[in-house]
Amino acid sequence: MSTGALQSARWLLRGQDGRLTAYTRTEGGLLRWTESAPGGPSWSGPEFFEAPDLTCLTLAQGADGYVHFLGRREVRDGEGKTAVDIVHSIQYQSGRPLMDWRSLGNPHTKLVERAPHLGDPTAAVDAAGTVHVFVRDAVNSVRLRREGKGGKWEGWKDLKVREVLDGITAVATSTGRIEVFGPAENKTLHWTQDKQGAEFQRTDDIPLPPATGSGTALETAPDRLTYYAADARGKGVVAHRGDDEDLRPLGGTPGTGPMAALRATIEGHDCTVLAHRGQDGRPVIAAYPTQDEKAGVWWAGTGEPCLGSPALALDAHDRVVMAAIGLDGTLRVARQKAESGLALDAWTRV
Repeated sequence: MSTGALQSARWLLRGQDGRLTAYTRTEGGLLRWTESAPGGPSWSGPEFFEAPDLTCLTLAQGADGYVHFLGRREVRDGEGKTAVDIVHSIQYQSGRPLMDWRSLGNPHTKLVERAPHLGDPTAAVDAAGTVHVFVRDAVNSVRLRREGKGGKWEGWKDLKVREVLDGITAVATSTGRIEVFGPAENKTLHWTQDKQGAEFQRTDDIPLPPATGSGTALETAPDRLTYYAADARGKGVVAHRGDDEDLRPLGGTPGTGPMAALRATIEGHDCTVLAHRGQDGRPVIAAYPTQDEKAGVWWAGTGEPCLGSPALALDAHDRVVMAAIGLDGTLRVARQKAESGLALDAWTRV
């Protein structure tokens, strides 16, 4: 059974019970591994969950611990016509089954010839548990659909641009505000909310053309996000924060795929940990003092070549855990050692 990458590096998630769970897309559905106890080291899985005809899969987790699965489903009928829609499922607790997949439809209901050209979805969950789904439409605009009160979904809204590419990133802050980053040919478009539940307002563009699908964002101060992406011009990893026009170069030679970003306490210091798949296919990791990019960033390759991008999470003991899917489709995990600095134990195959 072949496995495939997810659309973001947020595929290693910690549940309310402290256990980590890893997910990956596979032929006909998805695979899931779950820690047997908070902090490991043993895992159960992989378990297979059917989800046929998905061309992509992305995850979002709310403060309640619920994991939301968003996929792009593509089905051809007997006449060769292609039907595309966005589908959604939920896992409420670690190790529990997924709920039935539900279609969220396609924003191109009137101009049906545009429907097959819908892009890949991304999602974020605000502090109230409201799911926001974003997707590039056939004319390179951003469409939003969010869950309303009582679980009823609102209609699709058009953010009315014409230059967005695939690889949209959406992240919620601790206050519940959601920010959206839309890659374009020579820049990144940016939308914010004044407060949780407010309408999205477009702000100044970020002067960073991200490599396809590489963008992510992390809350690096209360209610303030830093955006990270690989520069499409081959200038390595770059950070951008808030209304600051300056780009902060972080170096590195990332390969394809999304960045992973995490805050962790290392030797008593608040640090940002970044990871990506290097040009040689191996996981690459770095750490530096949060919001102090000028302190310097040193990238280190680790482990064997992997499928898709590595993921980062904190386990129940607040140790950094790095996960990757090996070329054989198995889960590989490396956990922070009990020593100074950010040193990882040897990779283990689950």
